[in-house]
Amino acid sequence: MQTRSITCVLSVFLSYATLSTAQQKPITGYNSSETAAQLQLETRFDKLLSAAEIGDNIKYYSAYPHHIGSARGKAVAEDIAAKFKNYGWDASIVTYKVLFPTPKTRVLELSGPTPYKAVLKEPALKEDGTSAQEGQLPTYNAWSADGNVNGELVFVNYGLPEDYDWLERQGIDVKGRIVIAKYGHSWRGIKPKVAQEHGAVGCIIYSDPADDGYTQGDVYPKGAYKNEYGVQRGSVMDMVIYPGDPLTPGTGATESANRLERSQATNLLKIPVLPISYHDAQPLLKSLEGPVAPAGWRGTLPITYHIGPSVGKVHLELSFDWKLVPAYNVIAKLKGAQYPDQWVIRGNHHDAWVNGASDPISGMAAELNEAKAIGQLVKEGYQPARTLVYCAWDGEEPGLLGSTEWVEDHAQELQQKAVAYINSDGNGRGFLYAGGSHALEPLMADIAQTVTDPQTKVSIYERRKAADVLKAGNAKAKKDLLQQPQLTMSALGSGSDYSSFLQHLGIPSLNVGFGGEDEGGDYHSIFDSWDHYRRFGDPEFAYGVALAQTAGRAALRLADAPVLPFNFSNLQKTIAGYVKELDALVTTMRENTTIENELIRSRQYDLATDPLEKVKAPATKAEVPYLDFSPLQNALVTLDSAAHHTNVKAAGTGDKAAINQALYQAEQQLLVTGGLPRRDWYKHTIYAPGFYTGYGVKTIPGVREAIEQRDWKEAQEQIIIVAGAINKLAAYLEKI
Repeated sequence: MQTRSITCVLSVFLSYATLSTAQQKPITGYNSSETAAQLQLETRFDKLLSAAEIGDNIKYYSAYPHHIGSARGKAVAEDIAAKFKNYGWDASIVTYKVLFPTPKTRVLELSGPTPYKAVLKEPALKEDGTSAQEGQLPTYNAWSADGNVNGELVFVNYGLPEDYDWLERQGIDVKGRIVIAKYGHSWRGIKPKVAQEHGAVGCIIYSDPADDGYTQGDVYPKGAYKNEYGVQRGSVMDMVIYPGDPLTPGTGATESANRLERSQATNLLKIPVLPISYHDAQPLLKSLEGPVAPAGWRGTLPITYHIGPSVGKVHLELSFDWKLVPAYNVIAKLKGAQYPDQWVIRGNHHDAWVNGASDPISGMAAELNEAKAIGQLVKEGYQPARTLVYCAWDGEEPGLLGSTEWVEDHAQELQQKAVAYINSDGNGRGFLYAGGSHALEPLMADIAQTVTDPQTKVSIYERRKAADVLKAGNAKAKKDLLQQPQLTMSALGSGSDYSSFLQHLGIPSLNVGFGGEDEGGDYHSIFDSWDHYRRFGDPEFAYGVALAQTAGRAALRLADAPVLPFNFSNLQKTIAGYVKELDALVTTMRENTTIENELIRSRQYDLATDPLEKVKAPATKAEVPYLDFSPLQNALVTLDSAAHHTNVKAAGTGDKAAINQALYQAEQQLLVTGGLPRRDWYKHTIYAPGFYTGYGVKTIPGVREAIEQRDWKEAQEQIIIVAGAINKLAAYLEKI
């Protein structure tokens, strides 16, 4: 078992850093005496957390379907608000009116020698007590276009740009056809987006059992994995253009907001798209002829995977009810005693595609337990120095609707007051995940050393590191990880409610959670239920407590720190690493282009592929020029000096309130008014979701994506723009 392997790895390197030594040194933002008081507060906080209460809340809030716009969704928001009030918080519901489509017509059928009509339904199971309920949203992709199309079917693997490059070399065109793609390897919305760009008239997405089904393990209800009828619902909004209500980009979707016509919304698809089960996918895939799919494309259904086109035609008909519905955000506050206008914000969404025990209720239950514990501390005399704002967002699942509209509606106030935003989402048994603004890396490193993993009884940092060591590809990488002195955070792309805070407003953000051993094929299905979660997600709800400890510590330390724990030297080192990656990327592309062009020109391309296949050799590519990275490199030298100056200044005497405000507003200097190319809603020059990865992050996105698209002129222009933002941050820090 992986847990046993990790335990063995832990025994090798626990001597590098232990929980006891971590607790003896001052924590970031506090001196020695302040550290002792803070750790004592956190000990009291921990004792007020309850795995049983977290489990009870997961069971209660996942008892019925509660998607945005539903009566139960409103009831969940009202109940959460009542809980916050009962815990001693000042809570209210803030409502927005947002567009949310639900299905009216769903038809998928195959004509020809072996006709088939898709089931398009997940069956109720006697082992799953909520799977037969009324009020379930049917299996669909929100933000699909209405459409009634017929066409031959073509298999496009995972539906990524490189898959279409391969099809083109095979002489297979998807124009005027319907494509079928596997879930995985990218966010789901990328698949119809790329299909649309290549002229397809419709897109079908299914989960292959190789990725999420019987190949991975026993299927539900015997095991955790996706059974043959399970379907992943989900949004296919082009969130990399902008998230939130499609009709009010950049503006809060209040009752009186000016709204676009739906046809004007640039983040909506033009073709119909539908998710299906692998039960429904098998007859469609079996109808395909044409070349046998290459090994890397094949799944594990009991058929030969062909590319297509199909023998018969596929009929896909979808229509939707495009309604404005209320989004109910719960906003709860505890006023700060010293700095009431400095806000530490914590959030998790409450809406689900169906019952949502794992996504999002497992995270929401942890947040509620934090709020209850903090409320009890206040009743016992504790007062946070800064205002705590705890939020329960609506409409996250269709496209971050509730959080985005609240952020856009309060943008100016948030940029003045928001110290940081701490996000979580679904949660389960396993390893710590922590991503976010890298100036907050030391804060999270300290916290990860002080929270105990429920299974192994070492710190969650040590367990995370052990897992990373096991996955490392070579001995050097393993050794480097063993010697790593502290937690390293990942960069944030998109897919949860931190996006508008970080990437639109430049508010420092964190995203935390646990997982990796919470097996499952329940994601966005009717089987994301209490029965599935209590068996496979977090049976003892111990990782719900671990999440509450981790996110709660982040909130408490940011609320009370005499000096806010921002370290811009960490940010500078991280950005410097990204610049080295970009330089190496260009060098690799240059070398590969030269080799590929040599092969093509010497007619060796066919010999490098299967000689039995009639492969069309690609045209030669333009050689990769040298990009001048010196503006970025010089800016980073300046930032290094400014970050050191800031660390010294923050540790000294002076107006701490003014210094702290300057610290938490510093990341806003990395925004550019004009935003990223072709998507001006995203204004952060360091972090953004990828144009063709969706949830996956692209660091220094303006430069990186221009390089990947071989737009060398834009890449050089973006280098200058990003260098300007880094210089702006350096100059800002020098003034603190």
